[in-house]
Amino acid sequence: MKWKKRQYGEESPYIPFGPFKLRLPFIHYRFEWPDYVQGLLMCAVDLAAIPLLMELLGMPFEVALAVVMLNGLFYLTHHLLGDPVIPGWITPAIPLIMAYVSQFPEGEQRVQALFAFQLTLGLLSILLGITGMAQKVVSLVPSAIKSGVIIGAGVAAVTSVFQVGGRFESFPWTISIAVGIAFYLIYSQHFNALKNKNKLLSTISNLGIFPVIVLAIIVAPLFGEAPWPKVEWGFSSPDFSALWNEYTVFGVGFPSFMVFITGLPTVLAAYIVLFGDVLQSKALVSEADDLRPDEKIDYNPNRAHLVFGGRNTIMSLFGPDVTMCGPMWAAMQVVVIERFKQGRKVMDSIFGGSGSFRWGTNTGLLLLPIVGLVQPILGVALALTLLIQGYVSIKVGILESKSQRDLGIAGLIAAVLAIKGAAWGFAVGIILCFLIYGKNFFKGENDETFAKDVVNEQIKKVS
Repeated sequence: MKWKKRQYGEESPYIPFGPFKLRLPFIHYRFEWPDYVQGLLMCAVDLAAIPLLMELLGMPFEVALAVVMLNGLFYLTHHLLGDPVIPGWITPAIPLIMAYVSQFPEGEQRVQALFAFQLTLGLLSILLGITGMAQKVVSLVPSAIKSGVIIGAGVAAVTSVFQVGGRFESFPWTISIAVGIAFYLIYSQHFNALKNKNKLLSTISNLGIFPVIVLAIIVAPLFGEAPWPKVEWGFSSPDFSALWNEYTVFGVGFPSFMVFITGLPTVLAAYIVLFGDVLQSKALVSEADDLRPDEKIDYNPNRAHLVFGGRNTIMSLFGPDVTMCGPMWAAMQVVVIERFKQGRKVMDSIFGGSGSFRWGTNTGLLLLPIVGLVQPILGVALALTLLIQGYVSIKVGILESKSQRDLGIAGLIAAVLAIKGAAWGFAVGIILCFLIYGKNFFKGENDETFAKDVVNEQIKKVS
């Protein structure tokens, strides 16, 4: 079957479906095998949610695998419904969510708390997507508070790895080596210069954190921090029956109204982080759209809200997941877009790249050899994801501030939020913004500490 080719400058073919644009593989986009193959092993990052679910909810491995597979299935809805991204977790918010849910006794009450949290976040996202109010709602939050929440999420992500009993204690050498190499490959100016001169290094760069995952599989056993993987042939065996009976509201019952109310501050914190990913998605897609005039890319934030809002709502009912359903997997979105920028011969459509990658991760979750290969180093994969996301969150959070006073307030919010949780963080932020800015509570100030704010002020004056 041959996909429908588009004319130069047009959108990739689709079937209109209300606010969505339905695209099917091999029919509306070309299947991209390089992205599919990469997805096969990058499912290791998806599987890294398993230790979290086992630790937080006491799930057996097979039940946690069922949650991951269900989540993986819904990852496909983004590109199928017209959202040109590779979806992922709300990674920076994971430590905040774990800290909140851990306040409830392990067992039925904790499952109910996670369900209530994810359902609230899902319905909020759908509501904002339908009304188109997302930008307005977030703009009402003072810059200092937004900055503090995002920085605090980043700090909490890093702390969760290095705290007493954290994953670093189990894999000190593997995490040190893997994180060092990952940061060099992703952020180093030196490597960036080298890859532009060497095709092999350029290929390694385009693989994202995949080479680091492969390295961790070898390094961890060499340092005695994990056993050598046991590769067995066959298909993985998720336990959907136990998931339904013991870890959903259909098995443990519906939570009280107060459980929903208690979670609202942390839901708002998670949404602020999530909205940052939406803005980043829009920026990355717009950049690709400018460099590939042969394909018109329609990225609609409201449609994205409907998709990831629907994912969170459904997952809350059938497989509550501490990682939540986010709008973008930043690392892999960058990798696919970099390939897309190389031209139509390399990747015909961005939907082919993003879709093929997620078909690959879903296939990987089904294959027992791949699951067995990465199972010993799932803690390393999770730590790597949290540390990279922590770096990005702290950088983005600082740039949300518009003045030195904002930075001071944000630092206090971040510290309190990382230690005491979102409710305390918001309370500190509201009190400090009121005491320092008074009637300018929402507006704050712009003292042009950052170059971006100097440029924005100049643009306002010209216009």
